[in-house]
Amino acid sequence: MPPLRLVSEVKGDWGTGSAYEVEASEQKMVTSLPTRASGRVPLVVHTSLEKLDEQEVLKDETLISLPFLHSALFATVLEDAIIEMRILVECNNELRVIKTMTDMGVHLALKYGVSQPDVKDELDEIDANKLDCNEYKLNKLDNDRIWPMVALTNTYIRLVRDKTFEALEESVSKIENLDKYRGELFEADSKNRLMRRDLNKQLRQQRNHIKSVIYDTNTKIDELRSKVEDASFNTEIRSRYVDNWQLARTEQHIRKIHDTEATPTNTIEYYKQRAYCEQRVHTEVELLFNIIINETLDKIEHWMNKYDKDMEELDLKIQIKKNDYQNMLDKRINFEETIEKHDIAMKEWVYFKEEREKARLFVKKMTNSAITIQAWWRGLLVRKQLGPYKISKKKGEDKKKKK
Repeated sequence: MPPLRLVSEVKGDWGTGSAYEVEASEQKMVTSLPTRASGRVPLVVHTSLEKLDEQEVLKDETLISLPFLHSALFATVLEDAIIEMRILVECNNELRVIKTMTDMGVHLALKYGVSQPDVKDELDEIDANKLDCNEYKLNKLDNDRIWPMVALTNTYIRLVRDKTFEALEESVSKIENLDKYRGELFEADSKNRLMRRDLNKQLRQQRNHIKSVIYDTNTKIDELRSKVEDASFNTEIRSRYVDNWQLARTEQHIRKIHDTEATPTNTIEYYKQRAYCEQRVHTEVELLFNIIINETLDKIEHWMNKYDKDMEELDLKIQIKKNDYQNMLDKRINFEETIEKHDIAMKEWVYFKEEREKARLFVKKMTNSAITIQAWWRGLLVRKQLGPYKISKKKGEDKKKKK
């Protein structure tokens, strides 16, 4: 083991923490973080400065480093948090088993040496029709648990190695950029929804326009058909009149027969025309009713689409409100837990101050008592002329007293 040199030592109610440094010839630093009163083994971090390349060294020179004592204290706090989080994760056996069963395909591929892609996109394995399945929720929960562990571990390493919070700043900036990116995606989605709504509106207008044009065209076609039928009917009447006129001039009996049959023929023609007119009226009425029915169906379709859109918007708003309520509930629970922790810390600090004040008063009282006793004793020695205050007798006086 290389020779170590004591750099600093910190004492408190939580225990004692010592920081050591390797001699310059070894180019290594060993940091022993503070140990709890419970007797937990301290965590020792070995960092080799030889592994840093020139870019990292130049980058670290521009950073603002913390004092060694502050960085060690911050690292101690992060160490406790990392260990507690690791214990919580390791204790959740059920979640680990479910996660292992979910990732069984990946584990088998790694076991049998199946090549994995170098760059893996998260969206490749996501099915839009199964967004509410437990597998995606489990992956999201696992990623949310891994991220704070990685962030705290990187921050802990950078605190011990460089005495900076650069890793924590990078993690926070990543989260902020992710939130910003999600906000941009939400705005783009809103714009796309508006654009799709406008396009659907234009499509419906085009359909209505096409239907109106088709209706006008069919009306013109019917008018042309009626004109053609009238022309053919008039042609037949004229040809019949000419033939009958010629027959009347050539044959009188045919004229008489024609005169005899003219009244029934006209009656038949009259009723025939009447039946034809009734048929045309019936056709027009039927066409009108068909148009009314089609318009009613279009209106029903329009209102059904509007109802579906309104229900989708209401469902979206309800989901947003639910998410907001869940976020507020999570924030409130976090605030309550933070307040409880602060309350416990304040009570411990008040108890520590009371005990410290009691110890100080006891030391002060004992010091005053010792001073009082010492002053009394010295005054007694002076009054009684004892000890160092005893009066020494001269030699001549002793001889006189003997005689």
